[in-house]
Amino acid sequence: MLNTDFTGLFILLSGFILGLGAVTVIDIHGYLGRKSNYWTEATIRAHKVTKPLIWIGISLAVIGGVIFFRNERFSAVPYYLAAIAVALIINGIFLSFKVSPFLLNREKQRRAQDLLPAHWQRKIMLSFIVSLIGWWGALLIIIWYLVNGCRFE
Repeated sequence: MLNTDFTGLFILLSGFILGLGAVTVIDIHGYLGRKSNYWTEATIRAHKVTKPLIWIGISLAVIGGVIFFRNERFSAVPYYLAAIAVALIINGIFLSFKVSPFLLNREKQRRAQDLLPAHWQRKIMLSFIVSLIGWWGALLIIIWYLVNGCRFE
């Protein structure tokens, strides 16, 4: 029978692999699409695949974190990770319910290749920064925790 810590850590890291991988792909597309018609259209198309993968990833990471840190009472690490998860979820809600419909509407209007207006690019860039700091920061915290004090019994 599998150890609960092993299972929790596996689910947590699986979430990071899915979520952070998808985030990396869409963030690179978005960065390239700032000044390129080709990459703007590619980003709109790619986000249809990456968006669900990011949501699956954050869900698995949260579930795995709850399982893995279930007995952690004297560390701030689970609280830091929870705060980051909340920020990533709020960021994801903005992207899924504001940015995504805007992009899909542009595609429907056959304007997928048009560069995004500057105000949308600024909002998306801020979202990119939140995503980048959140995902990589959380991964850094988890690695720090595992290297500096996690015990598997």
